[in-house]
Amino acid sequence: MSELIEKFNSLSIEQPASLSREQEAQAAQWRSIVKKGSLAKDLDELNLCLRDNSFILSTVKPSGVDVEVFEVALPLVKELTFSSKDVKATYARYRHVLRWIDFLQRLLDVPESEQLKINYDLELPHEVVEKKKKGGEAEKKEQQAQQAQPEKPRGKPDEETLKKLREEAKAKKAAKKAAANSQPQQKPESEKPKPSAIDFRVGFIQKAIKHPDADSLYVSTIDVGDAEGPRTVCSGLVKYYPLEAMQERLVVCVCNLKPVNMRGIKSSAMVLCGSDESKVEFVEPPVGSKAGDKVFFEGFGDEEPLKQLNPKKKIWEQLQPHFTTDEQLQVIFKDEEDKEKPVRKLTNAKGDSFKVVSLVDAQVR
Repeated sequence: MSELIEKFNSLSIEQPASLSREQEAQAAQWRSIVKKGSLAKDLDELNLCLRDNSFILSTVKPSGVDVEVFEVALPLVKELTFSSKDVKATYARYRHVLRWIDFLQRLLDVPESEQLKINYDLELPHEVVEKKKKGGEAEKKEQQAQQAQPEKPRGKPDEETLKKLREEAKAKKAAKKAAANSQPQQKPESEKPKPSAIDFRVGFIQKAIKHPDADSLYVSTIDVGDAEGPRTVCSGLVKYYPLEAMQERLVVCVCNLKPVNMRGIKSSAMVLCGSDESKVEFVEPPVGSKAGDKVFFEGFGDEEPLKQLNPKKKIWEQLQPHFTTDEQLQVIFKDEEDKEKPVRKLTNAKGDSFKVVSLVDAQVR
């Protein structure tokens, strides 16, 4: 624990009894950013967060997360303001971060030599929060074009005009029919999806809690290697795993299913498990795995998965029935129509196997 955290904990600041689900997710996200050392590229996001809130977790008083982020942000912003050729622009861009840093460095009694010296005499431009304007440029052009068009004559056309219009419509219909008959009709062939379409990754469950509105669901915060931080994932595993078994462990996640709302909480991935009629077991990543590692079936490692599976094309539904486990408990893709290689094991860049604990011929989903 750093000296700043120890100093903060010794202060008589009343902390909230518990954090909301959203605050817990925010805390995990900012701690992940600090851990990965990526705060520099997320400084604008921090400023946006502090524009609408006094502190990172939307609390009325600072939290431990504020101190953890502050410890990294202080030297970063000091260097940024010192090396900037346009100090006023830097102040304007990060005005909310500067306000937050100044409050915390005074609260934590940071030695004056280590503090960020802020020039409060600088006149900064007024902060403009952009709002979406009604009616864009395209709409204006369309209105101008409509105004420029000559007004069409009103009333019913005479018989001669009607006769001419009917003949033109009849000729167009005949030409279209002739063109259709001249070309052989081909039925579109539906290409069978490949397992490479699915985005399997190693995930690390940072924390799991019981779903407040569903007795069978856990709500987990899982790091799957995304730059924007961990995802929230709902899993129906309460019946099969105690809550303590869901904490700080590696799993395999399906990361490109369309997010779904599960009893009021948006779930953005799925934990991959093997199951039979009575038992469910995690698909276990091999030793040495880390969050974000790409997982794939043999022969498909060089192909990129789809960004998101289209539910209408039923890609997952077509592929999942072929996922099972063999006698060595390895997860495999078994496709009798694939004559070249009917069985392909789930693996990683090192060629390791992904297994369940005890289930042979399991359903894997």
